[in-house]
Amino acid sequence: MHHWIGVHLPRLPIESFCPTWHTPAHNAGVVVLEKNRVIELDAAARAQGVVAGMRRGGVLTLAPSADLKERDIAREEQTIRGVAFALLQFTPNVVVADEYVVLADVTASLRLFGGLRRLRERVRAAVAVFGVTSAVAVAPTAQAAWLIARVGGGLALSERTLSRVLGRVPVAAVPAARKFAEWFDGLGCTSIADAMRLPRAGLKKRCGTALLDVLDRATGEAPEVFEWMTMPPTFNERVELPDRIEHVEATLFAARRLTLQMTGWLAARRLAITRFVLSLEHERGRGAIAPTELEIALGEPTWHEEHLVRLLKEWLARIELAAPVIALRLEAKDVREAEAPSDSLFPEPGGSPQDLARLMELLTARLGSENVLRPSPVADFRPEVAAQWVPASNDIPRAAQGLPRDLPRPAWLLENPIQLIMRSHRPFYGTPLRMVSPGERIECGWQDGAAVTRDYFVAEAENHLHYWVYRERVGVIEEREPRWFLHGLFG
Repeated sequence: MHHWIGVHLPRLPIESFCPTWHTPAHNAGVVVLEKNRVIELDAAARAQGVVAGMRRGGVLTLAPSADLKERDIAREEQTIRGVAFALLQFTPNVVVADEYVVLADVTASLRLFGGLRRLRERVRAAVAVFGVTSAVAVAPTAQAAWLIARVGGGLALSERTLSRVLGRVPVAAVPAARKFAEWFDGLGCTSIADAMRLPRAGLKKRCGTALLDVLDRATGEAPEVFEWMTMPPTFNERVELPDRIEHVEATLFAARRLTLQMTGWLAARRLAITRFVLSLEHERGRGAIAPTELEIALGEPTWHEEHLVRLLKEWLARIELAAPVIALRLEAKDVREAEAPSDSLFPEPGGSPQDLARLMELLTARLGSENVLRPSPVADFRPEVAAQWVPASNDIPRAAQGLPRDLPRPAWLLENPIQLIMRSHRPFYGTPLRMVSPGERIECGWQDGAAVTRDYFVAEAENHLHYWVYRERVGVIEEREPRWFLHGLFG
């Protein structure tokens, strides 16, 4: 049996203008107009006597302080398309249906997301990111999911519960039955269950085949044909803000919305992101200001929304706006095929390499690339030259060749060696030092004019601490004694 999730956005006209993070300063209500007539209003406007179909003049008479909005069909379509993109992270089979409904076939995704009820909650949470109220329905057929979502949502997990849930759906929810509303009222037929009890021949003769086709598809008696949502080859989406944003923290809401769309696109195409750019657009026209671009490179490819949102939050917290933001654009620059998850029985201790890469990315975003370093040894026998540190975000080079791997090296190398004093012909550092390793001779550096000639030893103090010391080698013509230096400490 198939399982479909239907998502209806019943308050899209209002909330596409006024999402939860942008509310009017007053409580006089919000009214959406189309062709100078009211098509949508909130509870505050309704309490002042405003009703659907009223003209602008009547609204201003009853509620002069109401916030009047003109319907923006392009923004509504953009929001619907964004929700469809977001649902692609749960299934590649997504359909943008009529009347603000998005359908998704999640039959093959149930085990991956922990069952139908948990998946339904994740869908509801994903839609909430767009700042709109949604009604989510679950049904064995797409048509039934569409009908149930249109009337407020609900669960129909089997054919038995489907007939019961459909029985509560008003017959006027079927578009093909709306022009016959008075006829159905005269028969006392108010629900789909009532319509299905009518003789099919008479129903067909009175209403045509369109109504019967919808009922047959809803109950699974007739096949359903879908036009699946197709994915563009690249991701480059833009969202306009309903008002000028002067604080960068307030842009995170819209940035998260774009990120959710991008993760859906990545999941549908089985890709992982390695580099993307978030552009904060400012004023246009004569006083145009170039967008503030935030380019983020990842250490490991990923498609997880949670990590990308956390990364964006850290980067946004570090920038200062040159001017108010009016729109955001998110563009995927570099992508690659996503690797299949590990099939090992036991998890790796300390986390996977991907976990470590995500941690380093967050630290770099919070502290700055100049403060998060990693070792990058150079092929040189001089310890002070070989021990190099570079930003962790730099490309990892091939391992330096020619360096000793089986000789002792300290965990802490001093930036500048410390000359040791001598007592009883032995180097002294807190206590007399005793050599506990054979000498390691290092002679190199003539090529760059910084030649060194040293004999290195592991030295042990009386408190059993170990140090890395060296004795400089002096030529036969020099009259002074060779000096000892402390160069490193062992952990």
